[in-house]
Amino acid sequence: MITTIVNGNLLDTDSMTIVGERHVTIEDDRIVEVSESAPTVESDLTIDARDKFVLPGFIDAHVHHVITTMDFPRLLRLSATELALGMARLAEATVRRGFTTVRDTGGDVGGLIRAIDTGLCDGPRIVGAGRALSQTGGHGDFDPSASTGFCACEVHSNHLSHVADGPDAVRRAARTELRTGSEFIKIMSSGGVASPTDPFDAIQYTAEEIRAVTVETDHRHTYTTSHAYQPDAIALAIESGVRCIEHGNLIDDQTAARMAELDVTMVPTLITYRALAEMGPKVGLPVRNQEKNQGVFERGQRSIEIARKAGVELGFGTDLLGEAQPWQNREFAIRAELETAEQVLDSMYRVNARLCHRTGEIAVIADGAMADVLVASADPLAQLASFADPDAVLDMVMSRGRVMVDRL
Repeated sequence: MITTIVNGNLLDTDSMTIVGERHVTIEDDRIVEVSESAPTVESDLTIDARDKFVLPGFIDAHVHHVITTMDFPRLLRLSATELALGMARLAEATVRRGFTTVRDTGGDVGGLIRAIDTGLCDGPRIVGAGRALSQTGGHGDFDPSASTGFCACEVHSNHLSHVADGPDAVRRAARTELRTGSEFIKIMSSGGVASPTDPFDAIQYTAEEIRAVTVETDHRHTYTTSHAYQPDAIALAIESGVRCIEHGNLIDDQTAARMAELDVTMVPTLITYRALAEMGPKVGLPVRNQEKNQGVFERGQRSIEIARKAGVELGFGTDLLGEAQPWQNREFAIRAELETAEQVLDSMYRVNARLCHRTGEIAVIADGAMADVLVASADPLAQLASFADPDAVLDMVMSRGRVMVDRL
């Protein structure tokens, strides 16, 4: 099937400028021609984007498909069927909001990836870490009632994570995830808002345990990313070979400077803290987690300024859980208050594409790139905050050459 999008004002994500009217020809799931002149190929479908803006599909660098609800006690009781249907529903809604690629930073999503690839359900392209790695009582240990025994060589697994202690166990867990197709590895090196038992300010894992993981990802020519909030937890991770930090809300100037020196990327996820505060009490988020969330959003806003000032490369993520995932696009409005539109879009397109190992394949409207294309009524450079409402702004969503949303 050949589709042509004509007369659209194209966002060039290399120069981060609107380059004027262009015609984009798509064959199956690839862009085959971008031209100023009339297309030379006869199309099966022509989409007129005159006075509209054509841009690549969005990329979210921090999602969790397996967390289908913020009611964590209920999440632990879901059957495999209920969990699978919930994950499929989240994936389908995600792509309809314009996010055609996502980086899943913790969870067993292999079956969901296959279901999307084979057409069992709609969804974005998923670049997965597989199950995250957590110490006992850490941010990925979601079932405090589970008995893991007392042998250090044991690994206890749930849908989100492997709970592993000691260099040998975490090495085995990392190797297992890489063997089963994970494209990078995620570890938990600090406490968090959503976990049930660990203090928010806890530092998790030792340098020896973290190094056991980063050596494995280095050998596979990929990277380890770490959930970390506090400067001490961030420093422990990056000095042990971690190449990316998720969240980083409590970062300080000294730690940010060291991150920049080591070329470590940070992926802020600000919208999730607003969602946890506003929606959490309504959908069963435990009180302890609500208490841990207080003040984290405000510190996260400050972290953007600290990181930018130090020269830390920033990605773009949301980390929304379950019922809050419809808020995904609101991250645009939050980031637009703190940075220029060019900076935010560079984070989402250039940095996220690299984190997903897809540079040149996604995040660009160019010959040979994947046909992930949006047609919008708003200029992303002049009106970025308006993209917080995808139903109002996105006239068309195309993923892998298939039209998922058509409001034209």
